Amino acid sequence: MGPPLFGTSLSMPDHHPSRTREPAPAVARAWPQRFSVIGLCALATFICFLDRVNISVAIIPMAGELGWSLSTQGLVLSAFFWGYLATQVLGGWLADRYGGARVLGLAVVWWSAATLLTPPLASSLLLLFAARVALGMGEGVAFPATYSIIARWIPLPERTRSIALLGSGIPLGTAAALLASPWIVQHFGWPVAFYSFALLGFAWYAIWRAQVSDDPATDPRIDPGEREYILSHRPPLEGGPPVSWRRLLAHRATWAVIIAHFANNWGIYVILSWLPTYFVRELGVDVSQVGGYAMLPWLTMFVMNNVVGWIADALLNRGVGVTRVRKLMQCVGFAGPAAFLLAVGDLSSAPQAALYIACALGLASFSLAGYGVNHLDIGPRYAGVLLGFSNTAATIPGIVGVALTGWILETTGSWSMVFGLAAGMYALGLICWLAMATGERIFE
Repeated sequence: MGPPLFGTSLSMPDHHPSRTREPAPAVARAWPQRFSVIGLCALATFICFLDRVNISVAIIPMAGELGWSLSTQGLVLSAFFWGYLATQVLGGWLADRYGGARVLGLAVVWWSAATLLTPPLASSLLLLFAARVALGMGEGVAFPATYSIIARWIPLPERTRSIALLGSGIPLGTAAALLASPWIVQHFGWPVAFYSFALLGFAWYAIWRAQVSDDPATDPRIDPGEREYILSHRPPLEGGPPVSWRRLLAHRATWAVIIAHFANNWGIYVILSWLPTYFVRELGVDVSQVGGYAMLPWLTMFVMNNVVGWIADALLNRGVGVTRVRKLMQCVGFAGPAAFLLAVGDLSSAPQAALYIACALGLASFSLAGYGVNHLDIGPRYAGVLLGFSNTAATIPGIVGVALTGWILETTGSWSMVFGLAAGMYALGLICWLAMATGERIFE
């Protein structure tokens, strides 16, 4: 078959016998099936963030129309994360047990339906809260299911590049939502921002159901040569006594990932939910122009997500150990955003603020080659559950951090406090990561 996806490995320690770099055999099929699988997973992530982020723009006219205070807006924005919290570990367990493709497909249908129902339920705060919780429940399954799919479909030499592509759907979907939502709201009204994005999810599911199976071993569309290559370049996923959840949670390597994911998402979720409000209320940007300012940081993150892969790959190919690479990438991914967020609070220029936040999110992209792929390093057989554990903890900032931001702004009006708190979380995560993380396989 063709060359490995996006080049060589980012996650293979040279000493591991099962991770020896070998050239991929040629196959007859011009477009390998695993490329379609990871491409559609990235597209699902893109749609996931379209549906998640559009409310950060729509809430501005919604609040004016429905008379919401900043605290009420914070509660509405945080409602999503209650549902997101509830299904992380369950989604990982279902995907590892029954197949990630099946679980991911049903999740996209679920959250698309919740998006579709948001406008008609918005007049009741309780029903709107329920719709946002339902959206979170569907999207909470997405990443654990996707990691389970990658564990089955993507060979070791291609995994971190695949994670980078998957992660690119986050800033790209966010940027698209921030760019398209103001225009849609201005020309058609805020309900259309929800209706239009929901339809994309249903269209995606029709393609996914026709094109993807749970495992390359049973996929009828895959070329035999590609099937052989994948199965011979992935760790065993079946057989042997299962590792208990207690043992997974007892190891410091698991907690290194959990704490790093929590720290990373505190900054990401606060920016994700409140950035348009920051530009409009604090810096005086018109609502019709806020998408341009708010989009720049996420586009920067999209570019850097993939650049980081090449940087980490070069280090590994020079013989740098995988643990050292993971720790180095995470140092940049935490120290860089912390420094820029500390500086943002004193700015009064919208272009300068957009540039600083773009630098923060661009450097945060280095986390993809740190904790972001570490679930697959330490326990590929349990990738879905491990991602479920870490993403459960990482959802708490979406509930606490987003709501707390609304309270801080209403009581103090201090954006410096908001950004400073996020910088402190990055610092805490970095200390724990350096003390506890490893790139070695722990759970067989």
